[in-house]
Amino acid sequence: MNTASSRHSAPPPETDDNGSLYAARRKIHPREVTGAYQRLRRIALVLILGAFYTLCWVPWGDRQIILWDLPARRFHILWMTFYPQDFIYAAILLVLAAVTLLFFTALAGRLWCGYTCPQTLWTEMFLWIERKIEGDRVQRIKMDQSPWTRDKLLRRGGKHAIWIAIGFWTGLTFVGYFTPIRQLLAELVRFQLGPWESFWVFFYGFATYGNAGFLREQVCMYMCPYARFQSAMFDRDSLIISYDEQRGEPRGSRRRGSDPKQVGLGDCIDCTMCVQVCPTGIDIRRGLQYECIGCAACIDVCDQVMDRMGYPRGLVRYTTQNALDGKATHVIRPRIVIYATILLIAGGLTVYAILTRPVLSMDVLRDRNALYRTLDDGRIENSYTLKINNRSETPHSYRLEARGITGIQAQSDPATITLPPGAIQPIPARVQVPASAVSGSVDVELILHTVDDPDAPVIRETARFLGPRSTQTP
Repeated sequence: MNTASSRHSAPPPETDDNGSLYAARRKIHPREVTGAYQRLRRIALVLILGAFYTLCWVPWGDRQIILWDLPARRFHILWMTFYPQDFIYAAILLVLAAVTLLFFTALAGRLWCGYTCPQTLWTEMFLWIERKIEGDRVQRIKMDQSPWTRDKLLRRGGKHAIWIAIGFWTGLTFVGYFTPIRQLLAELVRFQLGPWESFWVFFYGFATYGNAGFLREQVCMYMCPYARFQSAMFDRDSLIISYDEQRGEPRGSRRRGSDPKQVGLGDCIDCTMCVQVCPTGIDIRRGLQYECIGCAACIDVCDQVMDRMGYPRGLVRYTTQNALDGKATHVIRPRIVIYATILLIAGGLTVYAILTRPVLSMDVLRDRNALYRTLDDGRIENSYTLKINNRSETPHSYRLEARGITGIQAQSDPATITLPPGAIQPIPARVQVPASAVSGSVDVELILHTVDDPDAPVIRETARFLGPRSTQTP
């Protein structure tokens, strides 16, 4: 066998039994595997899905800890409340998430796909249920090929019933982050779900049932764009899962404990276990493929085979293309440094901006129906509307003050403004100035004090005050 030529030759395209390139999908029955990497994946599954299903039930004061309150146009998380004017933070966080994905992909390959992607996690959970009900890989294949019997009907029906229940609960949980989950559950029990709530519960539940139960690897291979453009984010120092062809070829079966050199073979015994455990059904020995999600199931099962044969582990392993070619791997390289620098600077500034957001804001709008008004005592008055936003989690009282012109006075209606937590309220205000102190247009400063919290920051906004122009001549 010419290993040099096979190493660089492209694998033949997959076809159906008639030679057509438009081959129908072959159902994949991944074999269950244990090992260090699979334990990490299961830990990630429990933590991430556990957080998804439980966080909406965690109370925080008079609300839940995470809530997108769409009717009120507010997003609550922990002690923070965000409003539409804070949308810039969401845009920045999305950009940072994209840079984070680029960083970890360049550094460690498809860790996202193999360990934390929702499609991977729910598919693993559905596969676990399938194994518990229908048996291991061989039993599931036999069941697919066998005629319908009472046992097959009960097992298949039970499996799909559990899948549907999980999908429905997933949809309910998803909507529970937009409608308070306890209120949502009470409405469900009374059959009083609103039309949009009902739509999203069933849509998200059906998507979970379909994607994790039926489409599975097809989502990763055909629907997810990440698999298609990942090669643009890799370089020769990116961590990948690879088969050591120089060590493994030529492959072939042999007795346990046989010295591969004496039988003229490499370490690969051609057991195809790496193919049987792969959730996308690829053969890792054919080289790096876009279908590989980096789950490391092939690493764990190959290490077990190597242990049984008495060979060193690592025939299939996490490595880099440079390491496979016998060259040094560079962890610190320009791409990594650039991504890390962007993340540290932009991420740090974003966190600082979020944590130091003012809990009180005020927008000043002039009354455009009248430039100014002359009072009976001769003073000049301008009218404004103050849009005050109490972003804190407690009610507060405020008082308005004006500065910038001698003798200036500010009045609000009411004089002491009380706002509940999270409220945005328009407040009419009037600013009065002696006629002798103003001519034409002048900038004044409106100041909002928190009456019941002297340590709270003072909000200052500049407003334009209009008065009659002086007619005196020099």
